[in-house]
Order: sequence, then structure tokens, then C-alpha cells
Amino acid sequence: MKNSLNRNIPEFINGIGKIAPFTGAWNKLKKGWMDEITISPPNKAKLPHQKKLTETLKEAIIKTSPKDGMTVSFHHHLRNGDFILVEAIKILAELGIKNITLASSSLNDSHTELIKYIKDGTITKIWTSGIRGKLGKAISEGIMKNPVIIHSHGGRVRAIHTGKIAIDLCIIAASAADEEGNANGAIGKSAFGSLGYARIDSRYSKQVIIVTDNLVEFPCFPLSVQQNFVDYVVKVASIGDPTKIASGTTRITKSPMDLRIAKLAADVIEKSGYFKNGFSFQVGAGGASLAVAKFIRKKMENKEIKGSFLLGGVTSYGVDMLNEGLFKTIFDVQSFDAEVSSSLYNNKNHIEISASLYANPYNCGCMTNKLDIVVLGALEVDVDFNVNVITGSKGYLRGASGGHCDTASGAELTVVVCPSFRGRISTVNKRVDTIVTPGESVDVVVTERGICVNPNKPALEQILMKAGLNIRNIEDLQKEVEKIVGIPNPIERTDKIVALIEYRDGTAIDVVRQLKTVE
Repeated sequence: MKNSLNRNIPEFINGIGKIAPFTGAWNKLKKGWMDEITISPPNKAKLPHQKKLTETLKEAIIKTSPKDGMTVSFHHHLRNGDFILVEAIKILAELGIKNITLASSSLNDSHTELIKYIKDGTITKIWTSGIRGKLGKAISEGIMKNPVIIHSHGGRVRAIHTGKIAIDLCIIAASAADEEGNANGAIGKSAFGSLGYARIDSRYSKQVIIVTDNLVEFPCFPLSVQQNFVDYVVKVASIGDPTKIASGTTRITKSPMDLRIAKLAADVIEKSGYFKNGFSFQVGAGGASLAVAKFIRKKMENKEIKGSFLLGGVTSYGVDMLNEGLFKTIFDVQSFDAEVSSSLYNNKNHIEISASLYANPYNCGCMTNKLDIVVLGALEVDVDFNVNVITGSKGYLRGASGGHCDTASGAELTVVVCPSFRGRISTVNKRVDTIVTPGESVDVVVTERGICVNPNKPALEQILMKAGLNIRNIEDLQKEVEKIVGIPNPIERTDKIVALIEYRDGTAIDVVRQLKTVE
């Protein structure tokens, strides 16, 4: 069957079940959500003065009575510095546990060793928002029998609330915890900031293990994770390397071309009508996206504009804007560098939030619905303004859905920034390889060659044209870039589906098929 974006979606996928096609960014929710299945958190209890501390992670895992076919969840706040996920899977493999469903909020280069546990049958299903590096390459080449399900950050919470992801064991790395399991990521030698993605897991998982390298006196404060959800606590030598939280994609770019794009995007925001006192703002994790904040900061200072709140993944640059009084509040679901931790701990206006409050579509107070402006990156866009942030130019899984479609769906102004081509490969194409964010949620695409406004926003286009900005027709831009770099060879794929791309409401917006020719 075809969904509303004309993508071929199977009605049924082995290992997943019946598939509901994407019908539009808000169509499913407009029809109502009261009849959706919602599960309750599990009942659990301890006897008086029963100890939760264990000597080793292996002992804690054994006490949870692991079994074949279980679902195990992790968070990715430590990003490439994470030491716990692979170690836990290794222990489960040594115990002979098979057919695990891995539900990690995202997967990074530090998780390459998981390939071994996919090959031996320890892991047979994966739910995640992103896959990168050698693991993404192996999955693209068909290493798994069952397709990976790629969800957004808000979509992950929805899937847990509705029981699509039914967590048996949740293992949470925390930079500080006490003997009862109260825990956070804001203090300690491995401090990484917000624990926003783990909070939903701790509440809904049948068993929860807190792993820390900083066991503190009771009570540990602040309470990012609360003791009433925690079954076991274990102290280890190290949960990870917080210096590897940040990467090249989470620092402000120094590329002259990307800085030009960022400056143009900031000009779009300034002239859009949404740049005014009390505006709310989020920038994506990409270097070019973060650079937009640099220019917005200067414009706010020059015009004496004060914003309401910053949202989402937070960097030290956002903290600086908070401290300078440019914004009243930060709502932090994920900290993109370790320096944010001290602000989260010390500043009452820097507020840690759960992924549910951040972006869950089944939520009557979703923060993404209050966004005025969001700036996002892209691997590629097409003439219908659809955005791909998951598969690269050669077709490999190498990115993340993250909060891309969540924020785009809720913001008043969604600005996507990207160069017109990278390494002689066009990023503005007739059709993107994989759709993650639908074009109806994207208002403006900014490249170094000009600014394209979605035809469904004619008033915005007129405002930007009157402001003297270089407004281009996206089809004309696509043809221009094609003349420069040529038409790339088509990506050859088999019929086997290796990944299902879920929109935030649980419908299928696209699929990724196995690569036929591999590197």
C-alpha cells in the first residue's frame, strides 16, 4: 500500500505485525486518541529494610531473572562515551539469554560491538531513534532478520505508553545515585546532564537497575530518577567518558559555507515575524544548526529582545544565553556537552524534563507544541520539503530521527539548514532516499544558494521577499544543483526491509530496504 506521501509501505511485516500507513502530520491525532491502548506502570515492592545494593552488574542482572525474548532498555545521554550498554548485553549473552529486543533511546559508534550479539542471536529486534557507524552499516546490509524500528523521541514515549515497547529490564547509567536508587546525571566525575530519556523507562519497566560510579549518601538530589521505581543499585568503576558526549556534530561549525547558511537562517528568523519578545526557540544538534544560535544571540542583543524558553538538547552555548538573561528558562531533555551539568544542578531556571513532557504526542502539555521557532539540520531535502536525517548518500543508516519530526510538527516556524551539496553529492533532490520529517511540517529550507519557502506558507514568503532575502523556488534550486554535480547513481536495494521509519504517532512514514551493493 502507499501512504499519503506516496511511499510503498507493506500492510504486514514479519516480526513487527500489521502496519498503519502515515496519513499526515496531525491526521491521526485529529481523529482522537482516547481509544488508544494505554498500559499502566507495573506493581512492585520491597520488604522493610531490604537492600538494593549489589556487588556487580552481573549480580544485579541475575536478580532480575532475565529470560529469552525479553526487552531491555537503555538511554543514550552519554552518547559515544557510554560504557554500560555493551557491558550489560555481554553479561546477558554470557548467561545464555537469546532473542533480546534492544530498546535504546539511540545507538552510537560506541555500540559497534553489538554486531557480535546480533550475529549470535542474543539480539534479534531493535527499537531506537538512531543508528550510526559500523552498526548502521551492518544493519543496512541485512544482518538482522527483523527490521529495526526507528522512532522519534516523542514516538518512543508513545510506544512505551501504549505497550508497543514493553520493557522487562531497564538499565540506567547515572553519574550519582544513593543506595535506594535515587539518581541523576548532574553531579559526579561522569556527569552528563539531563536524564530525560531514562525517566519514562524507569516508570514503566518491570525491573530497573541503576548503575553508577558515584554512590552518594542518601538522599541523592536532585531526583531525576526516583527510588520507588528502582529495584537494584550497583556501583562500578566508570559508567563512561563524558568528554565523548560532544562530537563534531554538536559543536558550532567553523566552515565558512555553513556559517553563511547559519547567517541566512538567522536573517529568516529575524524577518519572519516570530522574532519578538517572549519567543521560544530550539536548535538541532548539528554544527550548522548550532551556529544559528550564535547569530540569533547577537540579533537579540542588538534589538534588546528577551526570549521565553530554550528547549531540547542543550549546549553550553544555550546556558550562556540563559545566564545573560536572553532567555528566562531552559527545558532540558538532553545535555549535549558535560559543561551543561553544573548549570542544571545550580540554576533553578534550568529545568530537567522527561522525554514525555518534551515531545510525546499523546500528551496535553507537550513542550514541542509551544515552540515558536526551531532550526534543524538535514542529510537531504526534496522538492516537496520532505527531510531525510537517517540514511546517507550511499543508502546506509547513519543518522537519527531524534526530535526532528516532533519539533517540526509543533513549531510555528520550522527552518531546515543544509548546504546545497556535500562532496559533489546533491542534498536538494527530487525525492529523498528516506522520509523522516514530512514536508508539510517544514516552512523554510536555507542553503548557501538561497532560501526556499514552502508553498503552503505564501504569506511568509511575501514577508521574506519584502525583506530583501534571496528567495528561490525549490525546484529551480534542485535543477541548478543537478547541473553542477550531476545526477547520482540510484541506490540499489533488495526487497528485504531492514528498517521501518515510524512517524511520531506510530504510523509508517517510510521503510529502508537492504542495500544490494555494499562497500
